[in-house]
Amino acid sequence: MPSSYRIGVDGGGTKTELILIDKSGEIVARHSAPGCNPSLAGPELARTILSDALAAVRSQVSAATPVSATLLCLAGSPAFWRETASSFIGYGKIETATDALPVLELATGGRPGLALHAGTGSFVILRAPDGSVHYSGGLGWRIGDPGSAHDIGRRALARALAELQGWGAPSGLGTALRETFGTDNAGAITAALHRDGEPNLRIGAFAARTSGLAREGDNAAREIVLASTGELLACAEASARALFGIQTLNTLIAGLGGPILTQPFVVAALQARTALPLKPLTEPPIEGVRRLLHRLH
Repeated sequence: MPSSYRIGVDGGGTKTELILIDKSGEIVARHSAPGCNPSLAGPELARTILSDALAAVRSQVSAATPVSATLLCLAGSPAFWRETASSFIGYGKIETATDALPVLELATGGRPGLALHAGTGSFVILRAPDGSVHYSGGLGWRIGDPGSAHDIGRRALARALAELQGWGAPSGLGTALRETFGTDNAGAITAALHRDGEPNLRIGAFAARTSGLAREGDNAAREIVLASTGELLACAEASARALFGIQTLNTLIAGLGGPILTQPFVVAALQARTALPLKPLTEPPIEGVRRLLHRLH
């Protein structure tokens, strides 16, 4: 019988990445697709994106070699993905997990510790000394997600609109909002935002603009980014103290993942606020998927 392959998936709100590895853990095929978070794409489209992406990565290698296992690390409802995975045929034993697990793997390598991640959404994930995995935050854009693109974009839009209304000091945020909508009429911009069929895309794009302004030294933008990420850090600290039963946090492993938290000015500001030894993660989550996949039995 020929050696088998394994497939790993990291699927979030922005993109879905897939790898296919051989028995040695080497990547022999890759594929990228749009984001498959059902909360953003909708359940039917999310299923279609994942199904098509799995078929696409599988088609890159010989059909004669079986797939023995598939690991799906996906954003969105775990129950939804477990049900969806049960309908897939030809992908071996399928295991589902959240998209937080690969980030924790990159941060701790299987040891006790925690990781904070901020991208489209945000979360804190912790591994206890007994190996159990716990989550904090990650409640979704409708409820919170501090540190996320949605939270930063929402805060920045509110600050910029207040500026256009005459209630805030001039900043790069107001200029960015005028350029984005082609007007300085706060009422018209507010109405356009409420009519937008895909508000998350608009909010995420403004978050990226805000982060850029913050890196360039705009004080208003920087205050927003640091206030939002600071709330995620506070969530991580409280969760770590509760889980590990300690007041001193400097002995824990703590990774920072995602394009928002790994910006140098954010790392420096957060480290100044905490005893946690923060470690920016330079490898992408799909590498965490590969490591987890290679260890599957």
